[in-house]
Amino acid sequence: MTDLHPFIAGLPKAELHVHHVGSASPRIVAELAARHPDSKVPTDPEALADYFTFTDFAHFIDVYLSVVDLIRTPEDVRLLTYEVARDMARQNIRYAELTITPFSSTRRGIDERAFMDAIEDARRAAEKELGTVLRWCFDIPGEAGLEAAAETTRLATADGIRPEGLVSFGLGGPEIGVPRPQFKPYFDQAIAAGLHSVPHSGESTGPQSIWDALNELRAERIGHGTSATQDPDLLKHLADHRIALEVCPTSNLATRVVADIDRHPIREMVQAGVLVTVNSDDPPMFGSDLNNEYAVAARLLELDERGVADLAKNAVEASFLDEAGKTKLAAEIDDYTSKWLAP
Repeated sequence: MTDLHPFIAGLPKAELHVHHVGSASPRIVAELAARHPDSKVPTDPEALADYFTFTDFAHFIDVYLSVVDLIRTPEDVRLLTYEVARDMARQNIRYAELTITPFSSTRRGIDERAFMDAIEDARRAAEKELGTVLRWCFDIPGEAGLEAAAETTRLATADGIRPEGLVSFGLGGPEIGVPRPQFKPYFDQAIAAGLHSVPHSGESTGPQSIWDALNELRAERIGHGTSATQDPDLLKHLADHRIALEVCPTSNLATRVVADIDRHPIREMVQAGVLVTVNSDDPPMFGSDLNNEYAVAARLLELDERGVADLAKNAVEASFLDEAGKTKLAAEIDDYTSKWLAP
């Protein structure tokens, strides 16, 4: 097969499932760890590779939360956010919906308005200086329970606090022991406030979790949805209603959700007609980035350049960009592809 890496590197892209803290590069994690020496996180970027080797999904959550604990000041928040955008710009990511867990920071003592000011300042600077448009998804850390759900909902909906860039409302963390239906009242409030519903579901549990996200949380997209292929009726429902799956192949391998990347269910999802988007989730923690995820997906799906471009346009379609923004970015993808393939 043709080496698609050069084509993918220059391809304009959108990313819909990528976490704020989980996108911190080893350089930034090491810098934050040095600022806060009481943390167990290594201050040597090279040592982070071993630290980010996960035994299972529960271990991943533990390590992830240890990095969350490094974000202690508004200056930490601003640094992290802008540097994430810089890494995205290097990959030609034009638009990204970055999942942020504000509860994790505000409960550690960061003033909520200072937190919002920090992410918004970084967002505006990234668009002006890097050309990358950021929007926010505020998510509930499921392991923190209903207290976290209530606080996240307040931060996402209260006048004077809700940031301008916020477009959606999610639910992350472990699924086992954290049933989706209990979060219905909070999603109802967020949806009433004009936010889109994008919970994680079916990553480390079965398809019932996805049904619960659809029926109880009114999900418009599904984070991961790895187990959807276990239920043909669910696949048909997703395909018929054009409900996108935010697929993160390397993440699923790293957290042991799938045992073998060559048996990742992305093929069955596409064959069933589901709208599949490709994403990096927590890229530095998994030793990956969005360009690599596209290369993995292209190999698994046996795509050529036009197939990869169509995959990129799936993300544009499933995004919460306005119609003018979608049309512009899709046209940019088509123009890039046509020029690349021109004789």
